[in-house]
Amino acid sequence: MKLLITGGKGMLGRTLRNVLREHEIVVADLPEADITDAAGFDQFLADSGAETVIHCAAMTAVDKCESETDAAYRLNAFGSGNVAAACHRRGVRLIAISTDYVFDGTLDRPYHEFDTATGGATVYGQSKFAGEEMIRRHCPDHVICRISWLYGAGGPSFVHSMMNLADGTRPELKVVADQHGNPTSALAVARQLKRLLLRPELVGTYHMTCEGEATWFEFAQEIFRLAGKVQNVRPCTTEEFPRPAPRPANSRLEKRMLRLANLPPMPDWHDALAEFMQSEFPR
Repeated sequence: MKLLITGGKGMLGRTLRNVLREHEIVVADLPEADITDAAGFDQFLADSGAETVIHCAAMTAVDKCESETDAAYRLNAFGSGNVAAACHRRGVRLIAISTDYVFDGTLDRPYHEFDTATGGATVYGQSKFAGEEMIRRHCPDHVICRISWLYGAGGPSFVHSMMNLADGTRPELKVVADQHGNPTSALAVARQLKRLLLRPELVGTYHMTCEGEATWFEFAQEIFRLAGKVQNVRPCTTEEFPRPAPRPANSRLEKRMLRLANLPPMPDWHDALAEFMQSEFPR
């Protein structure tokens, strides 16, 4: 299969290129391709001959989105609309990556794919939700995959940040313990997307986070345990670390659509993290 990956130089894009290497892959990333240039991307897609687009390109700097709102909407909404319209025009299947931030994070259970998303309380979430809506409107042959708390080879990610901070110079690290989510391996996402590519009849929105849940504090503890690092970690509240973009208290995602489509479940986050740590930070 011939695939085009937008944002192919990013963390998830790099992982996808490795996992899907038996396919012919075209990387659509700056400076070669600009999804905010509607005509330019349409021509790039036509010239590529791709049968499927995996759309990873996004402005994911959550706090930066709050101060650079036009840039966030230009890439996450307008750019996604351009990709969707070009795919529909060229008869190309679209698989797009989205985020847990499309929910407001106030629910007392994991969000499933049939819960109502509004874009939440951040510009990042609102611009990504606007992008989802553009995709639904302009390209019926689409799958939207929501992920969260992502880490992968080369970073940047929470795992890499924790490992860098645990350099022996800090007697204590404070990590937020009142936000809950699903730590998710880019490798696990890429493996599931590989299966999804073989199911061209599937459309709609799918959650693809790892199974199980944790707080950032618990996530950090497991990182240091697997790394064999002796690092004192103290739980703290979200209020102790104010950020320009409010983080959702609940980022947990239920994988209902994977079950309904009879796709294999995502791995438990402990197992996925152990595999990652062994390859990225071997002891």
